[in-house]
Amino acid sequence: MDWEIVIGLEIHAQLATRSKIFSGAATAYGAAANSQACLVDLGYPGVLPVLNAEVVNMAIRFGLATGCTIADVSVFARKNYFYPDLPKGYQISQYELPIVHDGQLEIVNGDTRKTVRIVRAHLEEDAGKSLHEDFDGRTGIDLNRAGTPLLEIVSAPDLRSASEAGTYMRRIHSLVQYLEICDGNLEEGSFRCDANVSVRRNGDTKLGTRTELKNLNSFRFVEKAIEIEAQRQIDLIEDGGKVVQETRLFDPNRSVTRPMRSKEEANDYRYFPDPDLLPVQISAQRIAEVRNGLPELPDAKRDRFCSEYELSAYDADVLTAQRALADYFEAVVAKTSARPKIAANWITSELLGALNREGLDVGASRIDAPALANLLDRITDATISGKIGKEVFDAVWAGEGDVESIIDERGLRQITDTASIEALVDEVLAANPGQVEQYRSGKTQVIGFLVGQVMKASKGKANPQQVNTILRDKLGPTQ
Repeated sequence: MDWEIVIGLEIHAQLATRSKIFSGAATAYGAAANSQACLVDLGYPGVLPVLNAEVVNMAIRFGLATGCTIADVSVFARKNYFYPDLPKGYQISQYELPIVHDGQLEIVNGDTRKTVRIVRAHLEEDAGKSLHEDFDGRTGIDLNRAGTPLLEIVSAPDLRSASEAGTYMRRIHSLVQYLEICDGNLEEGSFRCDANVSVRRNGDTKLGTRTELKNLNSFRFVEKAIEIEAQRQIDLIEDGGKVVQETRLFDPNRSVTRPMRSKEEANDYRYFPDPDLLPVQISAQRIAEVRNGLPELPDAKRDRFCSEYELSAYDADVLTAQRALADYFEAVVAKTSARPKIAANWITSELLGALNREGLDVGASRIDAPALANLLDRITDATISGKIGKEVFDAVWAGEGDVESIIDERGLRQITDTASIEALVDEVLAANPGQVEQYRSGKTQVIGFLVGQVMKASKGKANPQQVNTILRDKLGPTQ
């Protein structure tokens, strides 16, 4: 590796308010085109923007969670550029004086821990959306998103691989959901990012010319786009060319990045303070009030899961990666007599496996926490075995009924009657004299075969522990 990749991410998190940042228009997703854009969003003459106070509180929450400085005074500015989906001809954003700046976030990527600096997180309004399909070669404009509140989170160029970038993006995604300031829905555009990518030879300290990969809305695409763009730059330089500073789009179908427009500098946008909006002043009292309302954050929750529930660091990491998953786990633990470790195993294997296969979020699980708790209780009290439990899980997931009815209708209750198991064991021993002799001559590993035969004869219903005990008693001592 003669080259080093240098990456900084600009993450746009749509703030979870019911109305827009400077107007009372709704922010609900999926409305008919242009039905949620009011005169303020469109910049009609004579209308004035009014700041939504809740977006300020949400920005403060993020700043406190990442150790940032909360600015006593922040200023909104007009970012001037022309694009069809920008009805005012400028975007209201923040430039010189953002509301949040100079923080950090620790990530764990593989075996490596790294602190990524957060340069700033500023408030701004979203633009509309250009629609290029179904218009006979023309472009349609939907201005529903115009004025939607965004928090743009800008990292320092501290990331050195596509994998690190993906890990950092996932950490921010988890954090904003824990803070309840963004729903994190990538498909709806509530959470997306731009990646600034450059390369330099190992040992160089000067940053290379960067390109910006625009509007990446999946973790997989972020990582893939960065890898492809970094290799494109390396190949270009090694062939004697030069990287041009520009904005590029990632084409996942062709696995290439392609030019979108030349990359502007800050002075190209002619930033100046918005004359219609007063500076935002934030008191120490307000910061203290927001701090008192912060939820338990991912790192603290992970540590608590390790200490309170005696989980491994790995299990705790998986379970706390999403707030909804952590809440699901605790809801299961609260209702089951099974050990927390058992609940963790079922959630990280069976539940997440089922969710991933169908591309569902935890909130859309077909098995709720009480149902999984009930299933674990039936395993714990030996009503069914763990193996049969997986069959019951699949049946509940498929909508075939609840835990108890499936167990009864399928006749899955475990055989725990000693006499019944002894009868099965006697049949298996009589049918397999060779294996019995092998065991008694010292080849004790053959007991696994005999256990399997008893379980097969019982159609998986015999209690495995009882089968083992009875088999050993009847086989007697080895030579």
